[in-house]
Amino acid sequence: MSHLVIGAGVIGGRVARLLAERGEHVSVVSRSGSGPTDVTRVAADARDAEAMNRLASGAAVIYNCVNPPYHRWPAEWPPIAASVLSAAERSGAVLVTLSNLYGYGPGAGGYDPSHPMSEETALAATGRKGRVRARMWQDALAAHRAGRVRATEVRAADFVGPGAESALGERVIRRVRQGKSVSVLGRADRLHTWSFTEDVAGMLVVAGTDPQAWGRAWHVPSNEPRTQRQVIDDLARAAGVDPVRIGTIPSAVLVGMGLVWPLLRELRETEYQFRDDFVMDSSAAQATFGLKPTPWEEVVAITVSR
Repeated sequence: MSHLVIGAGVIGGRVARLLAERGEHVSVVSRSGSGPTDVTRVAADARDAEAMNRLASGAAVIYNCVNPPYHRWPAEWPPIAASVLSAAERSGAVLVTLSNLYGYGPGAGGYDPSHPMSEETALAATGRKGRVRARMWQDALAAHRAGRVRATEVRAADFVGPGAESALGERVIRRVRQGKSVSVLGRADRLHTWSFTEDVAGMLVVAGTDPQAWGRAWHVPSNEPRTQRQVIDDLARAAGVDPVRIGTIPSAVLVGMGLVWPLLRELRETEYQFRDDFVMDSSAAQATFGLKPTPWEEVVAITVSR
C-alpha cells in the first residue's frame, strides 16, 4: 500500500516512520524536501494543486499533517486544504487530516470537566484560526457525504512530547531541565488535556487504514487532564530537579509584545484555552479501535529525556 504524508514536522515525520516500520511504501512531501531517511522525500508546496494531484496518483491514503506558520493560518490553510482535498478526490485516496480543538471555539463545553468536549460538540469557533479549521472539516465532510472522497479528521489537544510545538513545548522543557523558572499562558491551575505526539501519529495511521474511521472526526486517545502546574512539576521530578517557579504571562503583555511578535499576537485568540478548564473526551476512539493513551509517567519520562 502506498501512503502520501504531507508535512515533515514532528507528527508527519512520525506517521511516516510508523508506516515504514510496517513495510508500507511512504512518500513525505514538504517545501524543503526533508523527512525521515528511510522514506521517499519530495520537495513541493502543498498549495500547488497540480503538484499534489501528481504526487497523490496511486496513493491509498493521504495524511495532511501540514503546519503553516501560526500567524499565517487564515491565508495559507484554505489553499492547502483545497489542494489536498482535490488530490484525494482525483486519486481515490483516503484523506486523513490532522487537526486540533480550535474549531469548537470558546464556551464549547470543555470548561466543565464533567462535560468535556467530544466529537459531537458543535464547531462554533469565533476566531479566525478556529473558523478556518472548522471550515476545512466541513468541506471535507461534505465531499465525503457526496461520495466524492473518503475522509476523516483526527483532532488532538495541545501536544506534549519531544519536539512538540505547544504551550509546554521545548521552550518550557529546556528551562525545566535547567531548574529555571517558566512562564505559562492563562492560568497555571486550570485543567487541560494534553495529547502525546506518539499517540497522535498512531491515531492518524489507524484513521487512514481502518474503514470504521471514515466519515467522521476522532479525538486522539489522551490521558486525564492535568493543569500546567501539575505537568511542569511532573517534568521537573522526572528531570531530577527541584520544582521550578511558575509564573503567568499577563494578557497585557501579550498585547504589547504582539505588536512586534506575530506569534504572540495570535495567541490572544486562543488564550481562553488556558484561562479556563479545557478538557477533551477521547473515549470514542479508545472504545472503537481498542486504543489507549501512552501512560502519563512514560510520556513525561520520554519528553524530558530527549
